[in-house]
Amino acid sequence: MRSGVAAFLILPIFLVIFLSATPVEPAVASIDLGSEWMKVAVVNLKPGQIPISIVINEMSKRKSPALVAFNAGNRLVGEEAAGITARYPSKVYSQVRDMIGKPYQYVKDMIDSLYLPFDLVEDSRGAAGFKTDDGVVYSAEELLAMILRYGMSLAESHPRSPIRDAVIAIPPYFGQTERRGVLQAAQLAGINVLSLIHEHSGAALQYGIDKDFSNESRHVIFYDMGSRNTYAALVYFSAYNAKEFGKAVSVNQFQVKDVRWKTNLGGQNMELRLVEHFADEFNKQLGNGVDVRNSPKAMAKLKKQVKRTKEILSANTMAPLSVESLYDERDFRSTISREKFEELCEDLWEQSLAPVKEVLKHSDLKVNDIYAVELIGGATRVPKLQAKLQEFLGRKDLDKHLDADEAIALGSSLLAANLSDGIKLNRKLGMIDGSSYGFMVELIGSDLVKDESTQFLLVPRMKKMPIKLFRSIKHNKDFVVSLSYESAYELPPGVFSVQFVQFSVSGLTEATERYSARNLSSPIKATMHFSLSRSGLVSLDRAEAVIELSEWVEVPKSINTAETNASNALNATETLNLSTEGSPMDIQDSKKEIPNTENETNSSDVSAEVNDNVGAETEKVLKKRTFKVPLKIVEKQIGPGVLSKEMLFEVKTRLEELDKKDLERRRTAELKNSLEEYIYSTREKLDDNEEIKKISSQEELRSFVEKLSEVQDWLYTDGEDASANEFEERLDSLKAIGDPIFFRLSELTARPAAYESARVYLGDIQKSCYSKDIIVDNWEKNKPWLPKSRVDEISSVNRIPKPKPKVEKAPKEEESTSKENSTNASNSNSDENSTQKDQSTEESSSSPSTNVEPELHDEL
Repeated sequence: MRSGVAAFLILPIFLVIFLSATPVEPAVASIDLGSEWMKVAVVNLKPGQIPISIVINEMSKRKSPALVAFNAGNRLVGEEAAGITARYPSKVYSQVRDMIGKPYQYVKDMIDSLYLPFDLVEDSRGAAGFKTDDGVVYSAEELLAMILRYGMSLAESHPRSPIRDAVIAIPPYFGQTERRGVLQAAQLAGINVLSLIHEHSGAALQYGIDKDFSNESRHVIFYDMGSRNTYAALVYFSAYNAKEFGKAVSVNQFQVKDVRWKTNLGGQNMELRLVEHFADEFNKQLGNGVDVRNSPKAMAKLKKQVKRTKEILSANTMAPLSVESLYDERDFRSTISREKFEELCEDLWEQSLAPVKEVLKHSDLKVNDIYAVELIGGATRVPKLQAKLQEFLGRKDLDKHLDADEAIALGSSLLAANLSDGIKLNRKLGMIDGSSYGFMVELIGSDLVKDESTQFLLVPRMKKMPIKLFRSIKHNKDFVVSLSYESAYELPPGVFSVQFVQFSVSGLTEATERYSARNLSSPIKATMHFSLSRSGLVSLDRAEAVIELSEWVEVPKSINTAETNASNALNATETLNLSTEGSPMDIQDSKKEIPNTENETNSSDVSAEVNDNVGAETEKVLKKRTFKVPLKIVEKQIGPGVLSKEMLFEVKTRLEELDKKDLERRRTAELKNSLEEYIYSTREKLDDNEEIKKISSQEELRSFVEKLSEVQDWLYTDGEDASANEFEERLDSLKAIGDPIFFRLSELTARPAAYESARVYLGDIQKSCYSKDIIVDNWEKNKPWLPKSRVDEISSVNRIPKPKPKVEKAPKEEESTSKENSTNASNSNSDENSTQKDQSTEESSSSPSTNVEPELHDEL
């Protein structure tokens, strides 16, 4: 918490660069990770770009499919994977987010209900692995890492600079294993996760950032129905007074009061009702007892068209459905009315009200106490769902101020900007989010002190995040700390045991044996330091044994006994430091005891003074010393936990190889396209441009055309599976012939324009020289910064005389008759040349350089 206020996180909106000692990239991202879709937003401070915006993908869409596919030895993500879903349904992995941290059987049941033909295997953790055609098994964390990396690549393409920091939005019902799995996937994707954020908190940030609650506080329900889940979150918006620069200002804030959900209800449930309806209709048309549900490819095609039909029904009372070659080369066409669709989903409408009813029930609020019900999530666009909510709430209209698809991503980006070191915000909004689950602690071990409770509530449900907690027990043996969900509430989906992690705490028995023979002033204690992070993760950060010893020390009577007792004796016990938390790694590596060194120093000083006062009367004073001994902690996951260190190393290596292969594949595709484009564009130039014949011979052009045809034939035969280097070599060979030709062509076409430009330029120079009195003479007044020597150089150009015309020699037959006239003319020319020579010499001596024209040309 950057502000240092424990109650809430301060978020502002106007963006400025935060100046620090180290340079940072002024851009961060947020990812709204859904079951089917992913939305990415970027906070970017580059000039000329929108500070906060949704990123578009390579298809210019504002949301991207959360899909991964493996086909023909290539990995495809996002839009590329979506393009082959209907043809290869077993190779395109979807719903990856909802498979994180789930046991194998839960995932198997889920994909069967969605008609997803994945080849699943159970891994060593008891989780589901996804086996591809080439025999490689990928974990859900690996697949999610690929999706997240794809999302970050889209983010980086927006400001065209690397982005590492991001906030990831998750559903509120995610349990501990799911949250850790998302963080591991982000780590594998090379993302520095500033925090996880609940989806409803992201929407609340977007809702409250531009509103004023100083005159009125309000309760708002955020109702979100997505692809696979539905939840309702109650958020309380208000304002408080704070001082800024000596002035009182009103600061908005919000607190999440409660959130309730249904994890098996969403837009997919409605689509599946339509799928079953149309599958029955097609089977009836087909006859022969054939069930189209047994064909994965047919069901993939049908589901794709059903999704479009449902979207059409949101705006129309009738919608068509058309699938070509659905099964056995037979087309399928049908229609359905909105009324029939609502009838098929009759039981779902009442279920959709459950989260709202539960939120109101547990908050003791009435419907009239709710200021607004904001709808987010794609499935909330269904008219019947909106009608049921209106009926229950007694309202004519629902609130739709937020973009149902983008509100979470945009709001989450505000948190990302606030947590980033490179961006600072000005307008404040206080944020208090709470834990979706309560957490219990159970202590397991022999000889636990009878008066100590072995089970207690550590974190109540909706406890604000983040927070640090500690608990001390009187105990002298090694023990086990078990963390579990509070059983009074619903468990995360796929979780069947309340326990999710155990920590073996050791070193206490050894510490007891070392110090028990000494004079203990109180029983040995074990202190455990817990934390609930901003991402909703609860953990045991460190544990230590606290040992208090009592010792008698002789001191001279001359020293004030009361002062000695006050400073060195009963009140000398060291206070526990709750603000500095150590990491589990530090705990495991440290085996040294930590004595109260300040008290030991005082003891040495006293002993020295006793020695200096030999023979003086002394007395004994009781002194307490406190030792803290770090205890070792070993963590053990319960159920399908996160990837182990060994698995992480293997996965990271595999992902790096896939990244390299993808880069090479993209490079190959780009070079292939470049080669193909060069061939067609060059042929067009050769066919349509008659000027090219003026700068090339017919033989040269014929040879070039033959070379183009040769490479084109190769491109569509042997070149189909060629490497990037082969495409590059072919392209370079063509350019080696074509570039000189097109360079000469460009010279030919550019020469007239260059000639005309030079002619105009020289004309302007000539006019400038003739207008010396108007231009040059006025420079002293209009351009006083020009040095006089440079002005004189330019002025001297006007004094260069016109060259003498060349004199032709007289024919030989006229030489005798004109000899006298030639002699006279020669004398006359000699006088004239002498005069011109003198004048030229005079001008040359007055000029600093005889070769001034290039310099004058550059200057002008």
